[in-house]
Amino acid sequence: MDLERDILNLIAYSGEARSLAMEAIGYAKNGEYERAEESLNEADEKLAMVHDMQTKLLQREASGESFSMSILLVHAQDHLMNAITIHTLAKEFLDVFKRLNELEREKERCK
Repeated sequence: MDLERDILNLIAYSGEARSLAMEAIGYAKNGEYERAEESLNEADEKLAMVHDMQTKLLQREASGESFSMSILLVHAQDHLMNAITIHTLAKEFLDVFKRLNELEREKERCK
């Protein structure tokens, strides 16, 4: 039962991290860079928690505890990888939107 709880926590926190990263993209798109960074920082915290949970599961297995490969565990890993990917892309989008904003301001100054 502890394993299932841990797996469900992986899914839940990964989902939160993914949602926060998507929220950050929306804020960046609207020029709300500070709010975007706050969302990314919160996503960082969730991902750190998930990474810690995943590491503990890996350590348990490495120390001899065997787990059956369940679709739920595969699903949790899928959620985690998607959250990490979207988080990484959100950071890139934030940078791109900031640069575009700077270019637009520079263009306006040159008129």
